[in-house]
Amino acid sequence: MSKEATKTQVAEEKANRQLPKSRRYVGSRETTAYILFDISQSLNLGSKDAYFVTDVLVVALKWQTIINSIASVWDIVNDFFLAALVDRTNTRFGKFKPYLIMYAGPGAALSIFYWAMPAIFPGSAATYMPKIIAFLLFKIINDLGGTVYNIAKTGILATITPDTVDRTRLINQTNLISSLVENIPKQAVTIFIDLVNNGIMKIQMSTLFVVMGVATAAAASALSFYFSLICKERVLQSVEKPDYKKAFTSLFRSRPLMLLALSDMLANFGSVSTSTSLYYINVLNFSSAELVVGIPGMFVTYASYTYVTKLREHFSTKALWIFGDHFGNILLLLVFGFGSINHNYNKTWTMLIAFMIRETVWNAVYALRKVIPTEIGNEVIDYGEWKYGYRTEGTTGLVKDLASKIVGSIGGVLSTALLQAIGYRQGLKPGQQSARTEYLLFLTTTLVPALGGLLGMIPKFFYNIDDKTRKRMYAELAERRSATAKTLTDEADNKVLD
Repeated sequence: MSKEATKTQVAEEKANRQLPKSRRYVGSRETTAYILFDISQSLNLGSKDAYFVTDVLVVALKWQTIINSIASVWDIVNDFFLAALVDRTNTRFGKFKPYLIMYAGPGAALSIFYWAMPAIFPGSAATYMPKIIAFLLFKIINDLGGTVYNIAKTGILATITPDTVDRTRLINQTNLISSLVENIPKQAVTIFIDLVNNGIMKIQMSTLFVVMGVATAAAASALSFYFSLICKERVLQSVEKPDYKKAFTSLFRSRPLMLLALSDMLANFGSVSTSTSLYYINVLNFSSAELVVGIPGMFVTYASYTYVTKLREHFSTKALWIFGDHFGNILLLLVFGFGSINHNYNKTWTMLIAFMIRETVWNAVYALRKVIPTEIGNEVIDYGEWKYGYRTEGTTGLVKDLASKIVGSIGGVLSTALLQAIGYRQGLKPGQQSARTEYLLFLTTTLVPALGGLLGMIPKFFYNIDDKTRKRMYAELAERRSATAKTLTDEADNKVLD
């Protein structure tokens, strides 16, 4: 091939990756509401959940394993009928908005109950049966409501605008602004844990979690409810409700969906971990390490949004997807190797620097791992509509998440079992675990999740929606949706005339 031809080909590929001009459907008020909605998803103490259940609420590890197993099976079973229910919903308010509104009250009550449990069962033993039963019931009810909520939350982004560029703008803007405030609860509770453990704050650890947990749950619910009231769905659903059996089988013929599902499933082996928080608290005796190691990376995080568009001009969506999702796993392997030398793993400042370097370098691709996977998920839904004629966000989410949930559920059970296997003793002060347990805590928060997460990279190499296919797909979808809108308008006019 001549140099001229090569230059022409590169220019054409670059042009195909350029984002086209588009119409903006989502206005400033709705954009602001969506940003607040996105912030609400991280406005919680979820990063300290393992520590909360294990050492604050104090649920025995064996009971955690049993309850997580029961809840995992239930979560998988209820997915089937709830996905079908959502996909056959078509109201004048939309397909997903009604579920967001209906979940607001019960969801808030569930979250408040969860974080208030140490006050409801103060000083109770790790095997106190009323507490065990309450924890089990919470998991079952929360999984039921959470399934519907997650389907609606994912679906609303896919239907809030029919324009891919408008959607990309919304995702970019939301992630950039959310990143400024979304870690505040996690950062605050991280500092307070150290202050309580070192006797500087004269309160019980349970009181800290009850106050902060209830407050963040109430605030998050309010922000989520505000968005659910004013959001609009603009992508038309098919007039005929999809047959569940046909929709389900057609989705299994969708290669992009299957590859996405397989990737998510394998990557979920990275969830097998004993929690970085437990390592920071019990080995380094520094809960605030989670905050400190991320400080330099904050500046890189914001900067990463400035070059996403440039990267997309020079690299394919698939390449950016692979790199953004798995660069962190490779860096975590390097941290494990460093920590295993000369017992570095239990040297506080040495490991702080190691984790700080890892976080800073990893955050250089923060925007990629926040934006690209979301776009891929919406693209897969649009691909199903293009191929089969109707949208099945609920069933698509079921297929995509089913295998992941199975692996994730197994991972959750294994994570608790790992704590037992390494000899972790509940309720001890920092530095009181054995030397063997401390090293295994480090290994199971670095090496194990890194290797598990890297498995998810393999299916991504075979993802088959390239720039040419993407351009054709959205052009044909635009024509089809315009024709559907015209049909509905004509039918409405005919009814008025009749």
